[in-house]
Amino acid sequence: MTRLGMLAAAAALAAAVTATSALAKGASEATITGPGLGDGITLAGEGQPGGVQLMQLAEAAGFFPALFATTPNPMQTARPTGDLGPGYTIAYQLPGPDGRLSELRQDLYQYAKPNPVTYVKSGERYWVTEKTVGGWYVASSTLKDKLVALGLPRLPPTGDGASDRRWPVLGAGALIVAALVGVALFLLRTRRPRPATA
Repeated sequence: MTRLGMLAAAAALAAAVTATSALAKGASEATITGPGLGDGITLAGEGQPGGVQLMQLAEAAGFFPALFATTPNPMQTARPTGDLGPGYTIAYQLPGPDGRLSELRQDLYQYAKPNPVTYVKSGERYWVTEKTVGGWYVASSTLKDKLVALGLPRLPPTGDGASDRRWPVLGAGALIVAALVGVALFLLRTRRPRPATA
């Protein structure tokens, strides 16, 4: 190997070590949003009180192999078949080697059968020069347990809000029917012939 080749290899190794050490610190914060969570659930990053939960969540959700190429690669290019259920989002704030923050989003389907599924879009830029590997990740049931412990409901929310929107319409219809029945009864009562007086 030439001297120039050795220098290039050393530079690449140094860059990989720097990126890996930055990633090892984990995200500085993450927010989970989705149905039934209101303003969402915010998790503190590594080194902060409760920060271990975020690192464990990221590992269980396949966040790290979605960022860096790993061997073996657990990421899938095709969407898992079947109904994945309602979607949630985990937004990670990831500090880079230069101190700049990158926000990366991971789609979360915790109610997918038989196990939760996550997705990161491939080619998403972070740390200025890096790009996500991306893909679909089928997690173990451990991920669902961790999410429930963080405050996500164990069972999927009922409906997508459409049923809630139907209630006012159904309620108004019931009131109209009740009013019509009331008017009909009133008319029947007032038109009933009165007994003749002697």
